[in-house]
Amino acid sequence: MTEIKKILIANRGEIAIRIMRTCREMNIETVAVYSEADRTSLHVRYAHEAYFIGKAPSSESYLNVEKIIEVAKKCGADAIHPGYGFLSENATFARRCNEEGIIFIGPSPEVIVQMGDKIQARAAIIKAGIPVVPGTPGSIADEHEVLKVIQEIKLPIMIKAAAGGGGKGMRLIKKESEIVSAVRAARSEALFAFGNDSVYIEKYITSPHHIEYQILADQHGNVIHLFERECSIQRRHQKMVEETPSPLMTPELRKKMGESAVKAAKAVNYTGAGTIEFLVDNDLNYYFLEMNTRLQVEHPITERVTGVDLVKQQIKIAQGEILEYKQEDLYQRGHSIECRIYAEDPDNNFIPSPGKIYKISEPLGLGVRTDGYVYEGYEIPIYYDPMISKLIIWGKNRDESINRMRRALYEYKITGIKTSIKYLERIMNNPNFIAGKYDTHFIEDNQEQLTENPERKEFSDMVIIAAFIDYLQKISSRQENNKEFALPQSRWKKIPYINHF
Repeated sequence: MTEIKKILIANRGEIAIRIMRTCREMNIETVAVYSEADRTSLHVRYAHEAYFIGKAPSSESYLNVEKIIEVAKKCGADAIHPGYGFLSENATFARRCNEEGIIFIGPSPEVIVQMGDKIQARAAIIKAGIPVVPGTPGSIADEHEVLKVIQEIKLPIMIKAAAGGGGKGMRLIKKESEIVSAVRAARSEALFAFGNDSVYIEKYITSPHHIEYQILADQHGNVIHLFERECSIQRRHQKMVEETPSPLMTPELRKKMGESAVKAAKAVNYTGAGTIEFLVDNDLNYYFLEMNTRLQVEHPITERVTGVDLVKQQIKIAQGEILEYKQEDLYQRGHSIECRIYAEDPDNNFIPSPGKIYKISEPLGLGVRTDGYVYEGYEIPIYYDPMISKLIIWGKNRDESINRMRRALYEYKITGIKTSIKYLERIMNNPNFIAGKYDTHFIEDNQEQLTENPERKEFSDMVIIAAFIDYLQKISSRQENNKEFALPQSRWKKIPYINHF
């Protein structure tokens, strides 16, 4: 077993701070790296050491493999934690860490390559006997091949980038007339985003639920799952709200899908923390979607219901320790919901809203956790993902959790920028969400209720302003005509000043 004493966090913002908190509890020194735009970021202040790595664009800083390796060697870091995003699923980065004798806190480069390529991942999962969405076994050559596949699995279908993620390189085809443009657009977007234009086909599940399973696997062949997360509330394939347990689940389905998740991890000799993602239809049939070979944004809700610190487990596994949990030791306590707080304007097509934060008041109280990185006076840069924090709520059941989230969102005040807080409040008040009856089409199906009507808002504002002006005019008129109607003066002004000190 190798003892890790110093970890470089190759990331920024809330996830960097999240990792550093666990490191401090484990008496492990932390090293931050930062770009020109992040000189004043909270993760830089929180770490034991901090090193400048380049200009603001991520390609010149947080994606600069050699610069991060150079800093790790310079400061004497035993290990690197990549967080999520940036280099977290970059096999080249993991390989360079290994070459330099630095522990990469994550799976092997070979597994990252295998599971990062959706076609390879499907092949491995099919071999393991786990159901996958019907589609092509490999990449498609041209538009003619799409027509052949459609004859077998029927429309609608999804064109997906083999090296994809985050909704990039994906196109939904509902009509044959859309095939040529959709395939070309998906290839072009995939090439730009991932440097690989390979795409494949999957049958489109019309009312899908996005359910993912958290797994942990050590270097000794032990694998466990920490149950499911419901991630169906998405906008353009980006998650907004997650919860656990899923309101869709039955005990039988939970057990069956958990066993499939463990089997999938074992099939590729996985180590570390990872996530197996599934699509579930209305008849409760489930299909493997993909595997994320890293820590997920929404990992805190799993921590909240299981009591397991996933970052601590990642570090222990990287040190070569045997998993301290067995499957029968784990169960879900209560209910947890996470809302992602974005610096964007939901009522203006979700346009990013970078800028200076003047005031911020984060919610407190029983069952409330906030993972964030912004503070009063901090200026949110334009170069990175607009997520500024995650609000995590726990309650003894789903109803209590929803009510607590409503209260917490009401208390969450940020001025100076636009945020998604009000939009998230509307989700919490939506009857379909409250009833637990929703799938990945929730946002589009409830768009009218979730989006504030600009005309109604403008009319409401005008009425308030007009009423206030009318009130002031009446008061002014009364003051001029009759002293009896003068505005009352505060009685405090009549009390002489007393120095109490």
